[in-house]
Amino acid sequence: MSLTERIAHGEQAALAECYRSLGPRIRRHVAHLVPARDLDDIVQTVFWEMWRTRDRLDPDRDLEPWLLAIARRRAIDLLRSEAAHRRRTARAMDDRSIADTASAVDDACDVRAALAVLPAPQRQAIALAHYGQLTQREIADRLGVPLGTVKARTVAGMRRMREML
Repeated sequence: MSLTERIAHGEQAALAECYRSLGPRIRRHVAHLVPARDLDDIVQTVFWEMWRTRDRLDPDRDLEPWLLAIARRRAIDLLRSEAAHRRRTARAMDDRSIADTASAVDDACDVRAALAVLPAPQRQAIALAHYGQLTQREIADRLGVPLGTVKARTVAGMRRMREML
């Protein structure tokens, strides 16, 4: 009885023999298609499919070409699945990026609105510090006021903005 006939009759020893003889060939066949981490999964899937559909085996046909065709289809399925996953992930990242940007714009608008309500000296000190990126010493020099005054205006303004936001 041929190996194909033995498998068709459900002989598990024939399955193991087929795996030992054709497994390495199938592995080499798909190695250039899929990442190494997926090779074992593909090979196992091929033999699982063969075993599951063994009642359709034709004893007059060679197993190897049939198994190689299954392996190729499973490798392509895996690559398509991974590509679809990458596209979904990229879209989700784009959606999150848009949401993050919208949230940041909303926050910036809230900060600007709160800043606009502050008294001019507090608003000026905070704006020079955050938007002008000046140190408190540089702000004091630019405004011609003592350093302590700049610190007091900044602290009072930030406290008031915190309450508003």
